Formats: sequence, structure tokens, C-alpha cells
Amino acid sequence: MKFDTFLETVGNWGRFQKVKYIIICLTYMLPSIMVYSYTFTAAIPKYRCRNPQLESIDNYNETLNKIFDLEYKPTPTQCTNLGKKLSLEVCQSCYLKPMLAANENNSQTNVKLERCDKYVFEKTDYTKTLTEEWNIVCDRILYRTAAQMTFFFGYMVGSIFFGILADKYGRRPIMSVSFILMSFSGFLCAFGPQDIFGFWPSYIIFVLARFLLACSTRGISVSGFVLGSEIVGPRKRLYTGIVIEYFFAFGQFILVTFAYFIRTWRTLIWSLSIFTVPYIFFYFILPESPRWLVSKGRFDDAETVLRQIATKNKRDFNEDAFKQMKDEQENTMSSPEYQEGISSLLTSKIMLIISINLFFQWFVQNLVFYGVSQSTGLWDLDPYLAFTIGAFVELLAYIFVHLILDHVGRKKPYFIFAILFAIIAFLIIPTQKFTTKSSKIQRIMLTSIYITLKFLASASYAIIYIYANELFPTNIRNTGMGLCSMVARIGAMLSSFCNDYLGQIWIHLPVIIFGILSLVAGVLSLMFPETLNKPLPQSVADVEEMGFAGFRRRVPQVKITDVQTTSELYEENIIKRDLQKSDTNESKL
Repeated sequence: MKFDTFLETVGNWGRFQKVKYIIICLTYMLPSIMVYSYTFTAAIPKYRCRNPQLESIDNYNETLNKIFDLEYKPTPTQCTNLGKKLSLEVCQSCYLKPMLAANENNSQTNVKLERCDKYVFEKTDYTKTLTEEWNIVCDRILYRTAAQMTFFFGYMVGSIFFGILADKYGRRPIMSVSFILMSFSGFLCAFGPQDIFGFWPSYIIFVLARFLLACSTRGISVSGFVLGSEIVGPRKRLYTGIVIEYFFAFGQFILVTFAYFIRTWRTLIWSLSIFTVPYIFFYFILPESPRWLVSKGRFDDAETVLRQIATKNKRDFNEDAFKQMKDEQENTMSSPEYQEGISSLLTSKIMLIISINLFFQWFVQNLVFYGVSQSTGLWDLDPYLAFTIGAFVELLAYIFVHLILDHVGRKKPYFIFAILFAIIAFLIIPTQKFTTKSSKIQRIMLTSIYITLKFLASASYAIIYIYANELFPTNIRNTGMGLCSMVARIGAMLSSFCNDYLGQIWIHLPVIIFGILSLVAGVLSLMFPETLNKPLPQSVADVEEMGFAGFRRRVPQVKITDVQTTSELYEENIIKRDLQKSDTNESKL
């Protein structure tokens, strides 16, 4: 008897699963809060070079900006002659005319511009950000990018490290360790950097703390996602895979609420860190995955959890059915295919092709998702409003995916969203070319394009998470998801690089690159098998049965008579008897 079959006898979606699933979902808000907190703590307000003649009193306001523009602001021609691949806006924010030329009101084209190292920042939206405190703009933007890339590198390390540990020691203990690490690293981010240390010690402390923070988010999100899908059967797998993503969006609403009222970076970080402390005690209420316990041969522990599920769901625990499931699992565990573990990703041709394709899909989707999510500043809206709209659009995407995936499967929607993303991204080019620069119609069209891209990126991001979870076998599922997430972090790291550096050449260049890669990913996704309404694969052999691109491994056909085997009749009768007994109770849940 398969585990999913036995799970039906004790309740596939009863009171136990509902309560525990809600608890798991609540933990899923933390990763989004910590991932997007950098959007506000290291936000880049509008800025310009500090006026050398008014250095002590210079500020970013309309009056002083006009004085600066008249005397020191480079002309478009001078920026063009600078010989650097910078947009006009970046050039005029990072360079100034030398004082001699300024005093002579010299606008000639051969003036050699000077790079400034002191800046004034607008205070409309933020009181103080890391960007302002450490002057990490212009040629120093490398420090901002490096900090975010290190964070996503921590994402990568945490994905593989905690993924392997969760497969070895269980989902529950790894999530609990991650809660502790998240609180510790959050407070270290807030209080580690100090003025008395100077820039470099403070910067190193901050970057290392962010690295640990990223590792902890992966221990929570990857293990939590897998745990949520493993406590239910196939019929509720889509539900658990999508609804948990709702809470990822809810976390963004919590973050923007904190950020709106707390506009100083240090106070914002330690306030968010306090928010994470109660989660440390979730260890006492989180369940362990009974599916994982069975896959590891820990049948006594699995029986304890399954009995608890049966009791909470008001179902009878069938001893004979459990023994049959246990015997079948022991036979499976003794097979060579099961013992191969992670090496089976390499030894199985079909599994290898599927895995490599999944790695690429995750790379692209993370590059696209985080690249678009971190570019809400291009929406020509108040940053807090733009972030809120982005979170709302993301939530709508998850709801839409939830409504359609059980009807049309995984492959077609994923393909459509990836291709549509590319098409919409390419619309930026004619919009820029055929509309007046900075006109109202251009701003409206570009903002609409970016909001649409956010929707499409969120939808395809959610689907690939579910798709990968349904393609990896149980004994290496967490490791496989961890490997996918590890590769994905390279995409996330590159998204920061693209936005910060390629955006200086042309502000929309990163999105065009995202569109090209999304087009390639959409085409390659056609190789995947459909997983709609199919049981979670327990072994690599089950994945090979699915095949790819319509091709499956040939398996010897065994002829059976029209009469069911004793084992089949026994299993069917058990299920029918237990389900009939629980019909009344089930309707009350």
C-alpha cells in the first residue's frame, strides 16, 4: 500500500492537516519580510553631488537644487563626451563641472567633468537609509550590489545546506534552528554596524549578518514548503503549494507597514527582528512530516504522527493497513534505486535531463522575479504605494494560479506565463521609441508594463515551485529542491547586478534581458511531463515512468487477469470500509 493510499484512511485534509498547515503558512511570511527589507533599508533616494561652495548648508530641496544646476550640473553634451556608458540621469547625479568652469558659467563641451564623493539626498520618503549613511551610490554602488549579492549567495548556501540537513534530520528541527538563526542575524544586522568601527568593519559585519539571515530564510521556506505538501495527499497538493505562497505576499504587506512608519534603516531592522522572536517557539507546535519519516524507515515515529492525525480527524487507525504500507516501504528501501540517493540524479538519464531543465527554469524565474520585484522604483509612484501594489499584484497572481492549475495542469500555464512575460517585456522598446520621453502617456504605459510583468513573473515563479516539488522523488525531494534553489540564487544575485549596473546604461535594459531568458525557459518547459492528479513520486523509477516530452521508460508489461489480486481486494476493502465509517465525521470537519 502506498503512503498516499494509507493517508486517505486517516484523513487527507482533516482538522490536523488544516491546523498544522496554517502554522506552517505563518512561518512562510518571514522569508519575504527579510528578503524585501533591503528594498527599504538600502533604498536609493534621489540624490546629487554636494555643492562645493555651500557644503555646510547644502540640502536636497528645490531652491538649492536650482543653484546647483545653474553652476555645477553637467549638460547632456558634456555627459555624452564623458566617454562612459552611463545614462544622462546617472551622469548628472554623479559628476559635476569643475569649480573654475562653474565660476565662469562655462557650458563648453570640452570641460572635463569631476566625479564627486559627497552627496545630498532627498528626505521625502526616507529619513535615513544605508545608501545615504555609507554613500553607496555612483562608483560606490558596488558595495550596495555586493551586499545584496552576498545575501543571495547565502540563499544559495542555505538552500543546499539546509536542504540536505532537512532530508537527513527532518523538516521540523531544521526549521526550528532557522528561526533562531534568523532572529540572531537580524539583531546583528541592526546593532553590528557602528560609526565608531568605521566603514569597513561595519560593512563586513552587516554583510556577514545578511549572509546568515539569507541562510535562515531558506531553512524556513524550502523546508516549510516541502513539509506543507507532505502532510497531505495528491488531492490537496496544489492547494497547499499555492496557499502557502499567499503568505509570502502577506509578509510583504507586514513589511511595508513597518517600513511606512519606521523610515530609519537601523530601527526598521531591529523592529523586524523582534517580530521574528515568537517563531522560535514554533518548534513545539510544528509537526514532522510523516511521509519523510516513512521514507527514512522511522516507522514508530511515523505511526505516532499518523495516529495523531487519525485521532484529530476522528478516524480509525487501521493496524493492518499500516503494516502493509510499512512492508511495501521496506521493500522499496531495500531496492538499489532507492539506495542511490542524490546520485540517482546523475545515473538516471531521464532524471538528469529533468533536473538540469529544472535548474535552468529556477535560475531564470529567480532572475526574472527578483529583478522585476526590486525595480518597483521604476513605476513612477510613491515607493510605499508601488511596493504595496506589487505585493497585491503578486497575491492576485497566486490566486489566479490556484484557480486554474487543477483544471489545466502545470505545463501549459507555465509555458504561457513565461512566453507572455517575454512579449510584454519587449513592448518596452516601441513604447520608448514611439512616445515622447517622460510624457504622461509614456509613464502610464511603462508603469502598466512593469505591473503586468510583476503579475506574470509571480505566476510562473509559483508554478515552478510546485512543478519541481512534484517531479523530485520523496527520498531526495528536499535535496532536489535545495539544489534548484541553490542554482536559482545565482539568478537572484545576477538580478541585483543587472538592475544596478546594466540599468546605468539604459534603465530598461535589464528587463529586456529578462524577457529573452524567459522566452528560452518557456520553450524548454515543454519537455516536462504533466504532473496533474498524479501521486508524488517515491523513487527515481516513478519519475522515469513519467518520462519527458511524451517519452517514457519502457517497462515490462505484466499480464493480469480480470480478477483482482488478493492484495488489491484487501487494500480496496480497507479503504472503502474506513472511508464509509468516517463519512459522517468527515462532513463535520
